[in-house]
Amino acid sequence: MNAVTQHAGPAEAGHHGVRLGSDALLSSGRLRGLRVGVVCNHASLDRGFQHIVDRLAAADGVTLSAIFGPQHGFRSDVQDNMIETPHRDDTTRRVPVYSLYSETREPTAEMLSGLDVLVIDLQDIGARIYTYIYTMANCLRACSRHGIPVIVCDRPNPINGVDVEGETLAPGYESFVGLFPIPMRHGMTIGELAKLFNSAFGLDARLEVAQMTGWSRELFADATNLPWVMPSPNMPTLDTAIVYPGGVLFEGTMISEGRGTTRPFELVGAPWIEAERFAAAMNALELPGAFFRPAVFEPTFQKHAKATCGGCQIHVTDRSAFKPVLTGAALIQMFRRCNPEKFAWRQPPYEYEHEKLPIDILAGSSRLRQQVEANAPLKEIADSWREDEAAFHALRQPYLLY
Repeated sequence: MNAVTQHAGPAEAGHHGVRLGSDALLSSGRLRGLRVGVVCNHASLDRGFQHIVDRLAAADGVTLSAIFGPQHGFRSDVQDNMIETPHRDDTTRRVPVYSLYSETREPTAEMLSGLDVLVIDLQDIGARIYTYIYTMANCLRACSRHGIPVIVCDRPNPINGVDVEGETLAPGYESFVGLFPIPMRHGMTIGELAKLFNSAFGLDARLEVAQMTGWSRELFADATNLPWVMPSPNMPTLDTAIVYPGGVLFEGTMISEGRGTTRPFELVGAPWIEAERFAAAMNALELPGAFFRPAVFEPTFQKHAKATCGGCQIHVTDRSAFKPVLTGAALIQMFRRCNPEKFAWRQPPYEYEHEKLPIDILAGSSRLRQQVEANAPLKEIADSWREDEAAFHALRQPYLLY
């Protein structure tokens, strides 16, 4: 497995001078004379706001032959989950745009026909439940089968590359929001995940990772010189990404996770909750790095659309101490404790899974649901993850690049 490297540029004032894997790849001449397909979306930009598709189209000797879009579409214009996007043509670059969130989630032989290499440039957000990393995995699998080399352009983990938290996905709970046994918060870059998936989980593609320079593992996205472009429609800010590894668990409940507001995953609530009392109960738990502000909101779509919901907004007061997965579990437990009769788990289908409860495939097994239903102490819940977290630290170590 080779890695494309680059020379670091000067750091901008107050920021680390991170250069992306796409910069390394395009400056290396590695693609000259090749017909290239690229998996990307609207957030596949460099620090100068140039899109990977435009850079490939303009690159000397490179033929841009196909574009592949993940969930929400190449242009990320499809707002909600579980809404497939169609194939289309890009009239600007005059190439086909194939949807990998359609009747297929893996590129077919026909889609890959005529390509010399597939480039992947997607922004992950650091959680197991984010389908872009499984689109990447499916591309590695398909390209292995059809003999097409893959180059993954590395990007920062926006919520740092140090912290690991949560249960490892258990056998039998695989889905498109969790294909492999990794914890909820994995602390890896997308390039590192590509290496892990390819080697440890047997995808066996001809893989190269175009590495970054200037990035170190402790950095959050706003400590780099890179622009924040929301990776998906409900990931508007870095604040959203920080809470997401726990907030996403609400997709497995009938509590609103704030979709249909300007603060998804930070706002959580339901019509039957009194905001001040709920927030006070959460603050009494003294969870690390978090304050729960009473909030009343009205989602414009999805759960409880047009209904007034009481709950809270999660404010992260100390990023280094904050535990998003523990916080998500505590919030779900508190909602259930407030009114067990009105609290409900969301029923399937969810992300192509038609039998298992969504909360189980999100959490990684039925364990968290059973702990919540048993009103298990939060320390017991967190302690039940420790063995998984330690094992993953060891598993990921050979694949870390920075």
